[in-house]
Amino acid sequence: MHETPDDLAALQDLLDRSYIDAGTHLRRIITPERRLTAEQVSERLTGMRLLALATVTSDGRPIVGPVDGIFFRGAFHFGSAPDSLRFRHIRARPHVSATHLPGEELSVTVHGTAVQIDIGTDPFRQALLQVYVPRYGPNWEHDFLDSGPVYARIEADRMFTFHMAAAD
Repeated sequence: MHETPDDLAALQDLLDRSYIDAGTHLRRIITPERRLTAEQVSERLTGMRLLALATVTSDGRPIVGPVDGIFFRGAFHFGSAPDSLRFRHIRARPHVSATHLPGEELSVTVHGTAVQIDIGTDPFRQALLQVYVPRYGPNWEHDFLDSGPVYARIEADRMFTFHMAAAD
């Protein structure tokens, strides 16, 4: 967990505001006992978590694709190639939505704006190294990270969580 007490307070405020503003249908599904607290979200989203990330084409069509999501300091981060369709969309239209949905018992959905970050100076770089060096070896930093991927943080306007015990 990389979140500070201030990060957790801001995340809890976002979760609470999102829930209060949610529609009746969503609140019937995400009942109070099915919500997660900021601390629970941070605990469950350690390491790399696959996200289905939606961007928008120039004619308004949504495009969804998988990305490696890293939850860091209370926000999802993700990367791709600088010339990817995903980042071309984001540069022109930065509004995105993403969902982490490992199974029917857990869901975390975020709507917001993707903001490109400089991983050369951002503390997020260390989080990337903690996730990927054990997985791919010590050369990952120089063979991949320094070879040009770009990363963005999703600055959330809304975030919804859902948790329910798995059926046996």
